[in-house]
Amino acid sequence: MLETMRQSTNPDICKAMLEAVHKKAEQFQINNGRLPVYMEVCGSHTMALARTGIKQALKDSVQFVSGPGCPVCVTAQESIDSMIGLAKDERTIICTFGDMMRVPGSTKTLVEEKASGKDIRVLYSPIEAISIAESNLDKEVIFLGIGFETTIPILAFLVQMAVEKQMTNFSIWMATKLVEPILRYLLEAAEVQLDGFILPGHVSIVLGESSYQYLPQEYGMSGVITGFEPAELLSGINKLLDLSLKKEAAIINDHPSIVTKQGNAVAQELMHRYFYNSNEAWRGIGNIPSSGMDLKPEYERFNAKTKYQVHTVTVKKTKCRCGEVIRGMISPEKCPLFAKACHPLHPIGPCMVSTEGSCSAYYHYMRESY
Repeated sequence: MLETMRQSTNPDICKAMLEAVHKKAEQFQINNGRLPVYMEVCGSHTMALARTGIKQALKDSVQFVSGPGCPVCVTAQESIDSMIGLAKDERTIICTFGDMMRVPGSTKTLVEEKASGKDIRVLYSPIEAISIAESNLDKEVIFLGIGFETTIPILAFLVQMAVEKQMTNFSIWMATKLVEPILRYLLEAAEVQLDGFILPGHVSIVLGESSYQYLPQEYGMSGVITGFEPAELLSGINKLLDLSLKKEAAIINDHPSIVTKQGNAVAQELMHRYFYNSNEAWRGIGNIPSSGMDLKPEYERFNAKTKYQVHTVTVKKTKCRCGEVIRGMISPEKCPLFAKACHPLHPIGPCMVSTEGSCSAYYHYMRESY
């Protein structure tokens, strides 16, 4: 494992791969009269490509488009407002991941609600929420469930624990998302010309390589599953270029030590034991059928959406173009608020807040390039 890590960050290996990408991208431009366009679906890939300097090094060779793979960024404003509304109830303890704390609601953030005395707790492990509920039987403990297939099995495990312990003061506010419906939406909307996807490494551990076969079979679109280190990213880009130059559509698993053909069967079974595919609203897009997961009727007692009534205000309109950023229509610096009214200390939209957000990645690592 240590040797693999050394190779993944070895400057000589990375330099050779970078030169290969430049040559292949140049041939693509000769053949097609434009740059190849690849979307990194995962927010962690967006951050890794920016942090490692790969995006900057390839800015004249490959056009990278950041996709809707940041869980915080794609959560609809109405859902954010509802989550903040839950915190106003003195009977509740809200448990969440850290990224959610500073996401702007229409009037406040969770940070501001916590500062005013509301019981809101940032957890490193969702399982802590069960212990908190057991220690606070006079309170209603609500976990804010956001994330893709990487997180959903963990949420299912929370439900399993709650069932086994016969808990009555624990629930989840589900705002999860699924990868396949959003990729289908992007391809069918055709708002951005794409030549391939850099497919998410973490999600693919759960889903497996085979889960993406609809891309080449139904849409003629290629995808490469890859890791997050420099050599892994460059290897994935190289393989996408190979497919583009040969005009072939295929799925390549360039992360075989981590991602298997069929994925994690245990995690998949756990998800579908407690959840069903449900319609879900996406920021800047709207409702996409069967693009999220919610609790099955037999576990409705753990569903915060039906357990609590939340009154929200009309969503405040701003000049934030986060919705277009997560659809790949514009890059962050095209937003009129970027690095001006909107910056990490005063975020207007979630793309500037999250550690996986496109605007955050551009602000911290790529501003000097523009």
